[in-house]
Amino acid sequence: MDSSIYRSVNHLSRRTPWLHPAAVCFAKYGIGLFALALLVAWWQGRRESDPAIVARAVSTGLAVFAALGATQLLGHVVERARPYDMMPSAQVLISRTTDFSFPSDHATAAGAVAMGLWFVGRRLGLIAVALAVLMALARVYVGAHYPSDVVAGLLVGAGTVIGVNRLLNPGVTRLVSDLNGTPLRLVISANK
Repeated sequence: MDSSIYRSVNHLSRRTPWLHPAAVCFAKYGIGLFALALLVAWWQGRRESDPAIVARAVSTGLAVFAALGATQLLGHVVERARPYDMMPSAQVLISRTTDFSFPSDHATAAGAVAMGLWFVGRRLGLIAVALAVLMALARVYVGAHYPSDVVAGLLVGAGTVIGVNRLLNPGVTRLVSDLNGTPLRLVISANK
């Protein structure tokens, strides 16, 4: 089924060349939007002097790295070839890579940030979730991944953030609150 969906999306890609520039740009560089959104969340928490928001942004940043580490381990366990390696006639709109396909690093990072932003605020979270799904679709559209690669990436990213937030967020929130009385308060709060 995975290959069948991939072929259908690849066929759609062949019939929609007008969409290629936007899809390629987002599939390659859209991950920067997620980093920017996380920075905005931290800034919002700092501006509102809300240690919980600052802590969630910091915890999410840590979780992104943990999730990407997990995907690297999973990739070496599963060793799934890229779809274009298995289907030489597939249209690929971005540079081919030699790393494994499962799970998608881009979808993992997007899923992690989206879940972290969901914890920061529902409106920002909804926007981030929509962008994460769009990132996942773009990675399949450009020919880089099977659908299950991006679904797994979104789940690994989101699951890691949930776990890290449960584990670290109370301690990080206390640390952020404690730092408010030090010279580092400028990183945490806009109030002097």
